[in-house]
Amino acid sequence: MTAMTDVAFLLLTFFILTTQFKPDEPVMVDTPSSVSEEKLMESNMMQVLVDVKGRVFFNCDGPSYRKDLLEKLGQKYKINFSEDEKEMFSNLQTIGMPMTKLKEYLSWSNSERTEYDKNSPGIPIDSTNNQLADWIWFARLSNPEYQAVIKGDRETNYPVVKRVFDIFQEKKVNKFNFVTSLEKRPNV
Repeated sequence: MTAMTDVAFLLLTFFILTTQFKPDEPVMVDTPSSVSEEKLMESNMMQVLVDVKGRVFFNCDGPSYRKDLLEKLGQKYKINFSEDEKEMFSNLQTIGMPMTKLKEYLSWSNSERTEYDKNSPGIPIDSTNNQLADWIWFARLSNPEYQAVIKGDRETNYPVVKRVFDIFQEKKVNKFNFVTSLEKRPNV
C-alpha cells in the first residue's frame, strides 16, 4: 500500500509540474460555435483577438521572438526600448494598444496594466494607421514558423473581423485558423 501511495503522489506531482495553464487574456471573448474538432497548435502561434467592441489585441509565443518583435517595432516607430522593457514585454501576454502607448504601458504595475486593458482602444487597424499589419509582419520576420490564429467574439461586427482578414491577406498570410467553441454535431 505504501508503494502505491508513493506512485500516486509521484504521478500527481508530475502532472501538477508539467501542466501548462492557459494564458490570461485582457478581455473576455465569447467565440462562435462550430462542429469542427480540429485542435489548435501548442506552439509557434500568433494570435489576433477581436472583442465584442471591435478592439484588436495581439499575442505571440516565445520570449526571444517577442523581444525581437519589440526591437523591430521600436525601429519602425522610432521608440527605444531598454533591456528591462524588452524583458517585461517578453513575459507579457496579449497586447492591445497603439504603439505610442506601449513604452508607458511597460512601466506600469500588473494592476495598472489590467485596469488599462479593460478600456484599452486596441491596436489600430484603420487604413491610415494600420499598426496591426506591422505587428503581423514583424512577428513573421521574427519567427517565420508562426501559425496565424484569429479569435473573435460572436457579437463582433462583421466588418471589423473582415478588416482583420484583409490585413492578414495584405501581409500574404492566407492560411489562418479561426477559434470556435465546439458544438454537438447534428444527428443525421
